Amino acid sequence: MKVTSSRILSVALAVALLGSVAIAQGPPRGPMHEGGFFGEHMLDFFADVLNLSDAQQAQIKQIMESARPSLEPLFHQEMQNKKAMMQLVMSGNFDEAKAQALAQQSATLHAQLEVAHAKAANQAYQVLTAEQKTKLSEFMERREQHMQEHMHGEMPGPPDSE
Repeated sequence: MKVTSSRILSVALAVALLGSVAIAQGPPRGPMHEGGFFGEHMLDFFADVLNLSDAQQAQIKQIMESARPSLEPLFHQEMQNKKAMMQLVMSGNFDEAKAQALAQQSATLHAQLEVAHAKAANQAYQVLTAEQKTKLSEFMERREQHMQEHMHGEMPGPPDSE
């Protein structure tokens, strides 16, 4: 059991350190992340999946552009908060009160991001036709099913009791 616990701890620390490097490098880049929360590639993806008209795409793009100024500062604040937490973890002098304060701040920022994102997503959803809303629901159900299958296949069992 000690060997298994040591391996788990080693993997957890490696993941934490890699995460801190990613956070220090800034927001993710790449096809699915261009433009932050609402990248052009995501719009293109849903335009294809839902067969959005040019007018719908223009409306949704405007919604995305309108939401970006309120989302980006929150995202950057959240990234800075995570970086501060990793610095605390790696400092050698763990301050539980500071960690609690950072965790609370992170929770508040995340809640603000979720609400702002949900508001913009709801505005974009209102642009869809009834048929497109049905297609989106079906797509989301398949995605959820895929995620559930993935999670059940990847979940580790209980630790060895030896």
